[in-house]
Amino acid sequence: MEKLTITSTFNVYQSADELPGDVKDLMQQAVEVRKTSYAPYSHFHVGAAALLDNGRVVLGSNQENAAYPSGLCAERVAVFQAGAVYPDAKIIKIAISAAAEDKVVDSPIPPCGSCRQAIAEYESKQETPVEIYFMGETGKVYHSPSLQNLLPLVFESKYL
Repeated sequence: MEKLTITSTFNVYQSADELPGDVKDLMQQAVEVRKTSYAPYSHFHVGAAALLDNGRVVLGSNQENAAYPSGLCAERVAVFQAGAVYPDAKIIKIAISAAAEDKVVDSPIPPCGSCRQAIAEYESKQETPVEIYFMGETGKVYHSPSLQNLLPLVFESKYL
């Protein structure tokens, strides 16, 4: 038997104010689009802003549905929209912000497993990493240099 050790490394910013200018703007767009989420069941609102290599920013917010799991997370809304509207563009970075109606979310909220897998597919398709910045409503911002860093043993098409 052998042991496999996997390590992930993140940059941690104490607040969105510390982010580089372009990322700060991207995060602000994620915060704004978070306000358009439809979350009558979870009362948990998420916004995502994806910067593409063509300079466009594609936005997404979570959209819930009474026929669970028919809803969609903010990250997948943004990523799938980017793929549909700009099929030849690469996703450079994604900013994510989350807030709850009943409490202040002051810790970074990473993408869920389904969103990680969806982002992984685009990272594989475009053969370049997707930087991910994520935060709650306030507080620290975590930066992952790639989705692979968040999901090191990713399931890819090469396994099919």
